[in-house]
Amino acid sequence: MNRNEQARAAIVCFALVGVFSLFSVRLIYLQVIQHDVYVALAAEKHVHKQVIYARRGVIRGCRGEPLAENRRIYDVAADGSHIRNPTALAQAIAGQLEMDPAELEAKLKAVVDKTIADEKTVSRVLKRGVSEDVYENISKITKGQRQLSGIYFDLNFDRVYPNGGLLAQVIGFLDAGHEPRLGIEKSMQDFLQGTNGVRYLEEDQKGHELVQYRGLETPAKDGCDVRLTIDMQLQNIVESELDAAFAQYKPQMAAAVMLRPTTGEILAMVSRPTFDPNDPRSSTPEQQKDRPIADMVEPGSTFKIVVTSGALEEKVATPETKIYCENGAYSYAGHILHDAHPMGMLTLHEVLAHSSNIGAAKLALQLGKDRFYQYIRRYGFGETSGIRLPGEIPGLVNPPYRWSELDITRIPMGQSIAVTPLQMVTAMSTIANGGLLMKPMIISEIDDSDNRPVVTYSPVQVRRVVSTDTAKKIVSALKDVVSKKGTAPEAAVPGFAVAGKTGTAEKIDPRGGYMQGKYVVSFVGFMPADDPKFALLVVIDDPNIPRAFGGTVAAPVFARIAKRAADYFGLQPTEPVVPPGLVETPKKLTSTLPGRG
Repeated sequence: MNRNEQARAAIVCFALVGVFSLFSVRLIYLQVIQHDVYVALAAEKHVHKQVIYARRGVIRGCRGEPLAENRRIYDVAADGSHIRNPTALAQAIAGQLEMDPAELEAKLKAVVDKTIADEKTVSRVLKRGVSEDVYENISKITKGQRQLSGIYFDLNFDRVYPNGGLLAQVIGFLDAGHEPRLGIEKSMQDFLQGTNGVRYLEEDQKGHELVQYRGLETPAKDGCDVRLTIDMQLQNIVESELDAAFAQYKPQMAAAVMLRPTTGEILAMVSRPTFDPNDPRSSTPEQQKDRPIADMVEPGSTFKIVVTSGALEEKVATPETKIYCENGAYSYAGHILHDAHPMGMLTLHEVLAHSSNIGAAKLALQLGKDRFYQYIRRYGFGETSGIRLPGEIPGLVNPPYRWSELDITRIPMGQSIAVTPLQMVTAMSTIANGGLLMKPMIISEIDDSDNRPVVTYSPVQVRRVVSTDTAKKIVSALKDVVSKKGTAPEAAVPGFAVAGKTGTAEKIDPRGGYMQGKYVVSFVGFMPADDPKFALLVVIDDPNIPRAFGGTVAAPVFARIAKRAADYFGLQPTEPVVPPGLVETPKKLTSTLPGRG
């Protein structure tokens, strides 16, 4: 062989080696590097792709009881590549699916025809959300029956609320598209929702599952459980008593909030009217409204704790400082400010105990606009609390430069200012715990699917508002409110010292001014007064009775709840219980002047 022939042979050999090398590289690329991609493509053409639905996290009460949980349901799907006899299959399972056999047969044939036309597996969901009983019945009917093959089930979860309307606005609900609406369902969506997975299934002609695609399964990641601070025993107590008041007084709305003053933990939160989150489509926006955080009302005389504590803290007055209350009529800035009944010289302590509008106004004038405004803000009014619930509003607190000349005498009695019920009970809790503003807390813990804590929430102290000494002096006056010489003797609980304040505010007319004879009445207090286990606000909007006051409408509701709560906490009486026959019946004041406590 000459040199040229050797060269040509070498070239041919190298060419063949190169070609085979390219084929080898391509084969390695397809078989190894792109293996998962092509297996997935094959799976899409020949197998059933099944979604593995993540379990949504459970919402629980403080003792772990489920408030929102999941029920197993199934989506029924037909696989066109495995259906052998559409007619027989439709006849066998139509009753279970509550479908017309002829209509079901047509759907099955359409899936088969589409599979043949596209030369790949076509699946179609026949019915969504069937119960576990239906799933088990169809599985029994079709198991081992080749003529009845082609039906698959995708496991899903339906959200259920075992307590119905209890705590409905706080918990929230999922709509028809499984999107969260309201409450914890919405605010904690990122923790609750989880992540869906997927698996591929293929069966042989006998209906047995083949396993070659199991390696492609992506497991679902279940959502986290959310544990609330809500105590469902107390929630039941508060809701039942508020329901009784709602039935008795037929108001426009009612709300109540109970919390632990030392930590800010919310123990119960109630809105009326309410709804059933299992059937949210039958409810109205008004029923779904979480009123303790989304309603804005003038607080009335409950707001007097701000000006009296501010005056004490700034040392412009002491509890014994005398204030002339003008015998019930005080002229200021061309207008007359009235008290509910004529009062002369009162101490600061008595101004709060007897709920004098004039005394509160004069304290505000001594304190001055700027310092008074600072205390309003220090108590948390005019800003959201940061509670982990959607829809919280800040209320309405104008800065001093926007006040009218009259506002300095009207804001101290809870007019020309608007607050949320949560803000008011949080402010009263500040007095109850010795002067500390605590951030309202409704979530205590977030746990993963193995019940291990992921996030733990601790009480948050926002700031010191007043000194412990000032708080004690206000508590002393608030205890006299709940006595036969105060404005709320009907808030008393036999055997216990109760501290609190009444509020009676005329309703604002949307057209301007106030609505004659329409009131928002409230009582906010705590018990036991000197070592409080809970603070509680009851607010009732426009009770349908004449001469409605906080002391005669809201205070008795407070007393009934507080008595039951004391029994639940196992509190021991610390005060002497006077036999009923020896109790002096207090005279009820009947004036309808605005601002009456």
